[in-house]
Amino acid sequence: MASSKKAEPAKPKAPRRKPAPAKPSSEPASRKRQTVAAIAEVEEAGNADDVWTLRLYIAGDSPKSRTALANLQRLCDTHIKGKYQIEVIDLKTRPELAKADQILALPTLIRKIPEPMKRLIGDLSNADRALVALELGATDAKRSRHAD
Repeated sequence: MASSKKAEPAKPKAPRRKPAPAKPSSEPASRKRQTVAAIAEVEEAGNADDVWTLRLYIAGDSPKSRTALANLQRLCDTHIKGKYQIEVIDLKTRPELAKADQILALPTLIRKIPEPMKRLIGDLSNADRALVALELGATDAKRSRHAD
């Protein structure tokens, strides 16, 4: 079948322009160093004030609940010492709180801050799995980069 539209001639392409050469900065070197130092101070201050907010949902004073809390405290003391807050919620006494974070199994740990929120189910006995799930290993990598 023949098409009723007529073919239009191709438009010529405009020549590419080269990017303008970088202009030498008018800021003196000492000013640049001050700016870099200020940025580093802000980053360090931000890292120092970061407090991890962790919420542990448990079911009463069961052995699994006690194990989960002990393992969580050990992990936090090892990897984010002094920079964490653990909120323990016993769903036997306050079951209505399970709905807010959609708790389906116990014990469940929820990392609220830093974002994004992370969820980990179990007693945290597998430390490597817990470190990966909570991204605690990433924090140690950041520390070692800042130390260099």
